[in-house]
Amino acid sequence: MDKRLKAFGRLLTIMDELREQCPWDKKQTNESLRHLTIEETYELSDALLSGNNLEIRKELGDLFLHLVFYAKIGAEKNAFDVADVLNGVCEKLISRHPHIYGDVTVSDEEEVKQNWEQLKLKEKGNNGVLSGVPSSMPSLVKAARMQDKAAQVGFDWPSKEYVWEKVDEELQEFKEAEGANKEEEFGDLLFSLVNYARWLKINPDDALEKTNRKFKYRFEAIEAHAKSTGKKLEEMTLEEMDKVWEAAKKK
Repeated sequence: MDKRLKAFGRLLTIMDELREQCPWDKKQTNESLRHLTIEETYELSDALLSGNNLEIRKELGDLFLHLVFYAKIGAEKNAFDVADVLNGVCEKLISRHPHIYGDVTVSDEEEVKQNWEQLKLKEKGNNGVLSGVPSSMPSLVKAARMQDKAAQVGFDWPSKEYVWEKVDEELQEFKEAEGANKEEEFGDLLFSLVNYARWLKINPDDALEKTNRKFKYRFEAIEAHAKSTGKKLEEMTLEEMDKVWEAAKKK
């Protein structure tokens, strides 16, 4: 037997045993597992960004466990089982890759993405281009996904120069806005910057996360310096903080 199939079968067997014998596992529901799955997904995201293959392998295993758990609960409800889940995604992949499993010809990845979105719209239950974007998705990621999906059906600027003009326009409107309108205009400005990032093939969420990590590293350098000199952060002057910050930038 293929070692991959053997390993997956082992996981399914252990899941059956835990669901039958373990007091904690027996109590779990889709609802109780949901927030844990979200946490595991973020842990996998951290591992992917770190590039640590051992951590990636570990977090993938944790996520596999959750997926198998949901399939087990589905089987107990006579709603679906893991075979239904896997066959369903296999059929979807075959259906949405007619350039591999059919007679469609594509010239590049952009045509593949366009075909994918068109095929999704034809499938039962997909009532609109943006209907598949989860409402609970983080706003920055959601903005990028909505823009990308809209672009796949032709709703897009003709070039990145037009997009940058829109960024300039939104920046000016933000500067001039007052009161409650300030928040709305700030949202418009962020949305336009996300769109420009898409044209440059920059993932805005990845870009912001890298900046977050830089900020964290440099700010923690200030904290470490304060501790080493026996000072509290509040006792440091802004000039002292800036000096340590600049030093951290060079490392």
